[in-house]
Amino acid sequence: MDINSLQRIAWDNKVLKGYNTTDLPLEFCMLQEKVAAAFTSWRKGTDLFGEELADVVLYVTSVAEMAGLDLQEAVRAKVDKNAARPD
Repeated sequence: MDINSLQRIAWDNKVLKGYNTTDLPLEFCMLQEKVAAAFTSWRKGTDLFGEELADVVLYVTSVAEMAGLDLQEAVRAKVDKNAARPD
């Protein structure tokens, strides 16, 4: 699955379930909550770490969709930029 597909799937699920699709600041707050949950899961060594990290990715894709951003292109450009940095 590519990032564009994931972005669309995450967005379609939000719309279908009636989740937030308009309040970008709220979505950033919820993303922060998911990052904290992933960190706590990692720190405590729980079996939910992968699931919590997946939530982070899904929230990031939703933020990108709400902002009208092609996240796949943004990630590709950032990877290229990082690769071109001197050691």
